[in-house]
Amino acid sequence: MTGGSGFVGAHCVRQLLSQGHQVRTTVRSPGREEAVRAMMEPGADLSFAVADLTSDAGWATAAAGCDAVLHVASPFPGRAPKHPDQLIVPAREGTLRVLRAARDAGVRRAVLTSSFAAVGYGHRDYARVFTEADWSDPDGPSLIAYSRSKLIAEQAAWDFVDRSGGGMELAVINPVGILGPVLGPDLSVYVEVIKQLLNGELPVLPRLNWGMVDVRDVADLHVRAMNEPAAAGERFLATAGTVSLPQIASLLRARLGSQATRVPTRTVPDWAVRLCARVSPRFATVVPDLGVVREASSAKAREVLSWQPRPIEDTILDTANSLAALGLLRSASHTTP
Repeated sequence: MTGGSGFVGAHCVRQLLSQGHQVRTTVRSPGREEAVRAMMEPGADLSFAVADLTSDAGWATAAAGCDAVLHVASPFPGRAPKHPDQLIVPAREGTLRVLRAARDAGVRRAVLTSSFAAVGYGHRDYARVFTEADWSDPDGPSLIAYSRSKLIAEQAAWDFVDRSGGGMELAVINPVGILGPVLGPDLSVYVEVIKQLLNGELPVLPRLNWGMVDVRDVADLHVRAMNEPAAAGERFLATAGTVSLPQIASLLRARLGSQATRVPTRTVPDWAVRLCARVSPRFATVVPDLGVVREASSAKAREVLSWQPRPIEDTILDTANSLAALGLLRSASHTTP
């Protein structure tokens, strides 16, 4: 599998190992191996191959002898690229490199980590529930480079398997925002938000709504899609439901006591966010999502793969507790009487 050092990838590796699979994961450099092993149980049956999504080198070796390939790695920038192709080209070409290597190695099935960004963005109508039959509109309003990269990479994967796959099967997982226990230094953008809330780095709460799913359930869905014959040729949305940023903050304050004293309580009106967006890149990135609720259905994953996501509240609290356990939160503040 690819991306074993990442937030989702590490959980996929753990679940594969727990079910008795031999796992080989790619890392961009040999120096990453120790960090991946530190997130696993001692003595794990885990090997490594050095490969990068931007280069052909190493992929044939990585795929050799594999029965299935999970392609989890994907470029995700810390800030918006100067040109969308800086993100789109590596995502598309990296996906095709992995699939070519898998096909040439005689791999039975590839499972691709795509995103809800390839399903529910760029639309003008959000008064509906999105399913696997939906695709993001590449020409739609406010489709950012990351969403476009996930859309183009997934479409390229389906086209490759249809035209040149040589009988290799493909299944695709489309998660919404991913939270859950942190195993190492790589955090999802949504875990970063929880960290910022608890550390007092977000002074107010924009009116944002997100689909959420637990990283452990995303990893479980990957493994189910790898094993289940009926998953071949199918997409699967991974979601446990939607939640607003003010609801997340309220839950943290109610359940974490002194650990959540820095969590903000004030919700900022949309007009104020739009005003701040004129001078702040941080605010500008969230303007298209203000007041928008994107509902998605996980019925297909539940019915075809017997998948059951855990409650969002449990996921949020487990995320916060894992950040505390890794020492990524500031000490609780105390006031003098």
